[in-house]
Amino acid sequence: MSTTRAAGEFAELCNRLKGFIDGEVIPAEDLKAAHDMERNARAIERLRLRARALGFGPPRLPVEAGGLGLSWEECCGFFEEVGRSFLGPGALDCAPPGQPDVAVLERLANPQQRERYLGPLARGEVRSCFAMTEPAPGVGSDPRMLKASARRDGDGWVINAHKWFISGAIGAAFAIVVARTEAGVSWFLVDTDTPGFRIVRDIPTMEPFSRGGHAEIELLDCRVGADALVGEEGRGLEYAQIRLEGARLFHCMRYIGLASRAMQIAQDYAAKRESFGERLAAHQMVQAMVANAHIDLYASRLMTLDVARRLDRGESIRHESSMTKVFVSEAVNRVADSAVQMTGALGISEDVPLSMILRQLRPFRIYDGASEVHRAAIAKRVFAKQLRA
Repeated sequence: MSTTRAAGEFAELCNRLKGFIDGEVIPAEDLKAAHDMERNARAIERLRLRARALGFGPPRLPVEAGGLGLSWEECCGFFEEVGRSFLGPGALDCAPPGQPDVAVLERLANPQQRERYLGPLARGEVRSCFAMTEPAPGVGSDPRMLKASARRDGDGWVINAHKWFISGAIGAAFAIVVARTEAGVSWFLVDTDTPGFRIVRDIPTMEPFSRGGHAEIELLDCRVGADALVGEEGRGLEYAQIRLEGARLFHCMRYIGLASRAMQIAQDYAAKRESFGERLAAHQMVQAMVANAHIDLYASRLMTLDVARRLDRGESIRHESSMTKVFVSEAVNRVADSAVQMTGALGISEDVPLSMILRQLRPFRIYDGASEVHRAAIAKRVFAKQLRA
């Protein structure tokens, strides 16, 4: 990935992107159709074609392959701009779960898997999903509770699994299925049209503009070839950690953008709305909410930027990404909540997108590891380091 792009060149790219997001992507949002998955999928595809025509290829794809070749550091500014719109990540080929799937398959996929799965996914031609979470008593925050199984059968594998809350599964071309083998937790690439792979339902959630839903999936005697195994058998938990580190950071980048949009809407409202003889912006309690929001956004950007730079240097980010995910996921919720509070009844309506932004951001405190789980892991690593000293 490029790390030598001139600052002026990248600034110009971001300026063009801002114009596209403000001029075409945000206006394409139909708040009344926020839960119409098919309608929004069509809108995203139109915007995606338009983005390509304007020269916005997949952000992390190398330039020689038709992408922008952005470094992790450059992704911070780019993804924040994209993330200001509900439709932006899909239109600019940086939506979850595909983006973290691309990042991890770039490290793990063999040549055949790169051609069959990674290439089309990275180019935005297909979508993927990551199938790990299971209904109780299966895996949730505790990876040791994984129930899905994969057994060798002849020259292939037979997978049996019950998964749910699998983001992006509706319409995905393939899934990365996490299952337990004799050697331990392992990953498998499974085409969603494989016999035995069945989407049971799309589980309704509080989020608007969901792309691909959050599906419940069953794999019943689902047979795949030997070439479906990703990387080495038994290293699936290690691979999941690699994937989650990038996924957390991508979420932080995008959600900083969405939270900043919420606060801008609230500021515009406060600058015009009068109450008790003066504009809301003149009231100190409103000023405090605005100040706290910008402090949260500034700190969130700096933490995310630091982790991105560490990734560009090839450093381990396990500890830092965990801290950043906890802080940013809670900070952006505070920002959006303040935006709703500042705008009163209008903020909780769907005449403006503030309540939808709040609903979009709230699950981030659960996705990619609940805040409580991260805090426990952070503290354990701190004490472990102290005991080694």
